[in-house]
Amino acid sequence: MAIALTYNPCGDEPREKDDTRLRGVHAPTYPQRPFAVPAEATEVVLVRHGASQAHVPGEPFQRIEGGHADPPLAPEGHDQADRVAGRVAAAPPPHAVFVTSLQRTAQTAVPLLAATGLTATVVHELREVHLGEWEGGELRVRLAHGDPLALRMLTEERWSVIPGAEEADGFAARTRAGLDAIVAASGPGTSVVAVVHGGVIGELCRQATGSRPFAFVHADNGSITRLVAWPQGRLLLRSFNDTSHLGP
Repeated sequence: MAIALTYNPCGDEPREKDDTRLRGVHAPTYPQRPFAVPAEATEVVLVRHGASQAHVPGEPFQRIEGGHADPPLAPEGHDQADRVAGRVAAAPPPHAVFVTSLQRTAQTAVPLLAATGLTATVVHELREVHLGEWEGGELRVRLAHGDPLALRMLTEERWSVIPGAEEADGFAARTRAGLDAIVAASGPGTSVVAVVHGGVIGELCRQATGSRPFAFVHADNGSITRLVAWPQGRLLLRSFNDTSHLGP
């Protein structure tokens, strides 16, 4: 092995240096590379549904079993759904598509299903957080007017500040059960899409990062968030609230 002497800035004595390159032999290199989903993991692409119908005071949204408000998409929500499909259906397309039992997620998935030829699977556990007495559009009204109880909800980061709303532990448990069901059904080495809700995205991101309860509840309609899930339960948040496909 060729040995060269080089100056040691920390002392007066020279030190030895392995000068392999003097012999024309290149040492191995370790460049930075883009992230790739491990073979044993599943990528879950969380899409927040398109914008839903505007609330009109005195005209609450229709409800489904369990009391959840179930508004359809607004016209702008359908446009967002088309843009989501154009982004997500591009190669490589997803292996599967999942929606919730609320129609705004199913309607958002329609263009994507048409583009891919897939059929959506309903995951009931991933429906939106239940807002108790404020289901049906009341939360939108109260936030718009700076209602003290609504502001307290945001400050304390607790849905259950709302009378009759879902408790944090129950919401966390059912959303995780829904995610685990998707991972189990999809298997390792796949990338799947789940069209879900803002509160659900926020909760799953909280679980992935250990953040404050409401740190991620502000995902935009039609946005894309990427999670990587391992069979052992580990979660990795790769990106949050990507809206580049929605335009200005």
